[in-house]
Amino acid sequence: MAEALDTVVAVETPEGILIELRPAGLVVRSYAFAIDWGIRLTILYLVAMVTVFIGGIGLALWLILLFACEWLYPIAFEMSASGATPGKRVFNLKVTMDNGLPVTPGAAITRNLLRVADFLPFGFGFAIASMLLRSDYKRLGDIAAATMVVHQPRPAARPNLIDVPPVSPAAALAPRTQAALIALAARAPSLTEERLDELAAIAAPVSGDDARRAGARLTRRVLGVAQWAMGKRA
Repeated sequence: MAEALDTVVAVETPEGILIELRPAGLVVRSYAFAIDWGIRLTILYLVAMVTVFIGGIGLALWLILLFACEWLYPIAFEMSASGATPGKRVFNLKVTMDNGLPVTPGAAITRNLLRVADFLPFGFGFAIASMLLRSDYKRLGDIAAATMVVHQPRPAARPNLIDVPPVSPAAALAPRTQAALIALAARAPSLTEERLDELAAIAAPVSGDDARRAGARLTRRVLGVAQWAMGKRA
């Protein structure tokens, strides 16, 4: 658990500036993918309703649109100023190079072409396995393109640690787990709300809560256990 709670990647830019990147995990990226997938399906469905009435030419146009939605849609958005598809923007994610710089055209093309390999053997099996085994949550396309999907920092309402009451842990905490919780509490003000909730869900067992109920309440309880680990009592 201690390693899972500390996934910040520190990189140095060509100008010698040290920055921190916070890789996006499997769950939030899956939600973003589902939104993009829904957008593309909606576009294809609406166009199909029109082109079905113009015969072969309509089918040809629809097939061209299908190609564009499948391959050009993610590449075009990732090369834009936001560096993110609409689905990623909903969750405040973006694609960057490993050094934190904007994604290059070659990298955007590479990471999206390799979605075919990520899909194997079925249902993005290789992609899921790769993301679960790596601390930076890279799929095969990201590894080959030297890219990373990260949370964008933004001001957000976060729990005020002063107001978080201590919570007794559900079981005795190992020293490494206590250290990880204290480090999480110290980093909480610098994390996005989504990333803080994501990390709190990983630590849910310490408070005896269900990790599937990620949200502000679970986050406060996990931070409450961190308060308890720091010696604070109700």
